[in-house]
Amino acid sequence: MRTATIILVAYVMCVIVAAVWRFMPGFTRDAVPAIGALTAAYLGHTTRPYQSSAVAGSVVLGYLIDVISGTPPGLSSLALAKTAVVARGTQQRIFVRGFGMTVAYSAFISLFASLARMFSMAIFGVPRAPSVALELQYMALTAFSTALVGPVVWRLFRRIDAAYARTHRERDAALEGLTP
Repeated sequence: MRTATIILVAYVMCVIVAAVWRFMPGFTRDAVPAIGALTAAYLGHTTRPYQSSAVAGSVVLGYLIDVISGTPPGLSSLALAKTAVVARGTQQRIFVRGFGMTVAYSAFISLFASLARMFSMAIFGVPRAPSVALELQYMALTAFSTALVGPVVWRLFRRIDAAYARTHRERDAALEGLTP
C-alpha cells in the first residue's frame, strides 16, 4: 500500500510538472526535473528486504510517465527499473540525510537515469537528438533541476512513509530519513 501511495503521488506530481513546466521561460523549459527517477531511487533506497516491490513500482510509474509524455512505451519503465536497482545497491553505502547530500544524490540519480535512458534508446533503435552535445546539455539541465527539486520530493515521500509507520520509532526514523 505504501508503494502504491508513493507511485500515485509521484504520478500526480509528474502530471502537474508536465502541465506547468512548458510555461517556464527560456532555457529552463528544457530543464524538466526527473521526478520519476527520484521516485524510483526513493523506492529502491527505502525498500524492505526484497527489491521486487520497488522495481515493480518503478516499472508502473515508468509506464505511466510514458503515457503522459508520449515516449515509446516501456522506455521510462526500463530506465526507472535500472535506477531502482542501483539505488537499492547504494542503500547500504550512502547515507542520504541533510540538504547537501540529498541534492548531490538527486543529481546523481538524474544523471544515471538519463544515461540508462540513452543506453536503452541506443539498444532498441529509438531516435535520439541529432548531436551528443545536445544530449549532454539536456542531461546537465535535468540534473540541475532535479537536484533543486529533490529535497522537496524526498521530504514528501518521507512524510508518506511516516504515515504508514506502525510504531512511533518507525515514524521518527522515516521522518529522519533513516532506512529500516
